Amino acid sequence: MVNERRLPLSLNKKLLDWYDHNRRVLPWRAQPGEQADPYRVWLSEIMLQQTGVKTVIPYFEAFTTRFPTVEAMAQAERDEVLRLWAGLGYYSRARNLHACAVEVVEQHGGRFPDTVEGLLKLPGIGAYTAGAIASIAFGRRVVAVDGNVERVLSRVYEVEEALPKARPLITRLAEDLVPERAGDFAQALMDLGATLCTPKNPACALCPWVAACGARKAGTMLDYPKKLAKKAKRMRYGAAFVVQRADGAVLIGTRPEKGMLGGMVEVPNSEWTVEAVTELVPPLRAEWRKCGTVDHVFTHFPLQLEVYAAEVAMEVRAPAPYRWSSPNGPEGEALPTLFRKVLTLSSSFSRPGEGGAGGDG
Repeated sequence: MVNERRLPLSLNKKLLDWYDHNRRVLPWRAQPGEQADPYRVWLSEIMLQQTGVKTVIPYFEAFTTRFPTVEAMAQAERDEVLRLWAGLGYYSRARNLHACAVEVVEQHGGRFPDTVEGLLKLPGIGAYTAGAIASIAFGRRVVAVDGNVERVLSRVYEVEEALPKARPLITRLAEDLVPERAGDFAQALMDLGATLCTPKNPACALCPWVAACGARKAGTMLDYPKKLAKKAKRMRYGAAFVVQRADGAVLIGTRPEKGMLGGMVEVPNSEWTVEAVTELVPPLRAEWRKCGTVDHVFTHFPLQLEVYAAEVAMEVRAPAPYRWSSPNGPEGEALPTLFRKVLTLSSSFSRPGEGGAGGDG
């Protein structure tokens, strides 16, 4: 069920007028009157998938400093892209980012396709991202429906169907609204959802669409968008082993290309299972001490790792498939947040005889 009335075209003007005076200043966003750079639009949209603006900004600035053009990224080693991405999460995005840059340069002469159909053929670009790039960078009259837009339109039209099933309907509703300033309209809707039509405390009195919002009239703004109840995510458990050589080098490896954290750097760790770890299989013989546990939440499950640490002599060889990091440690490696947490815990744990709180054996 949906209150599928056609909104007056004057509302588009109101939204764009509001955007012209209230647009967010973002490092990837073109200034008024400037043509958007497809490379910066693409890079920002990939980074913003599942990630907030505040988190993305320093990564975006680091990437555009190191890779000012798509050609610069395509010429880089993929591992360098992964290292810069480390900590941003959802690492398949980084692998696809590099693959996409290479394809744009090799197959398209360094120019991004200017249509949704062409963009969808590139690695890592789905329907939303293709719509965002096509509208913002090329002015195509297409829609880009993200979570902010879903929230705005589900409230305006009182969309009763729950997400994700409601997405095709919301997309169709958005398509009916797109004006000639398609790129500005797409960004205006995103800004509206991000700054006024927020999940918990919408500032309806400031909204340019307040007069047309069905949920506002009914006082049911917080009931939208409708969402299916989430299934409880079952905890998984594992163990991680931090081995430090006398010169400061740490034992590390590279995870398989496919699967969780694919292609990223790790310290030795066990399989992650729904049963607590009962048998430890360290990567080598050493005097192991337990440092504590690290908790981390992935999209599909929470994880708890027991962390163990040991020091070994210089002559100890790295067992396959691992290797020693540089003597300065694994800084500069493509370490995801999970294993940065593990290393932080192991380094902050007081060793026997060094004072401070002792371990638990």
